[in-house]
Amino acid sequence: MSKRIMGIAVLITSVLAVFLLIKQNFNWAVFCITLMFTLTNAVRAKDMASKGFEKESRWMRNLSIFFGIASAGILFVNLFM
Repeated sequence: MSKRIMGIAVLITSVLAVFLLIKQNFNWAVFCITLMFTLTNAVRAKDMASKGFEKESRWMRNLSIFFGIASAGILFVNLFM
């Protein structure tokens, strides 16, 4: 069930990013793209950990954390600057 919810979240952020790119609202499109990267890397980390790829799982988890921090920063800039 969790995989399905994450898949739907990735789909929503992807479609929203494309829509925002077409509307030329680039600041929010970049936010959606970084949020999508956060979600996809989190799913990959969980999947790799379940398959026994611990080193790769840690790498994906760290990438997910990086993109999560980047998403928060972009959200802050979009809202307050």
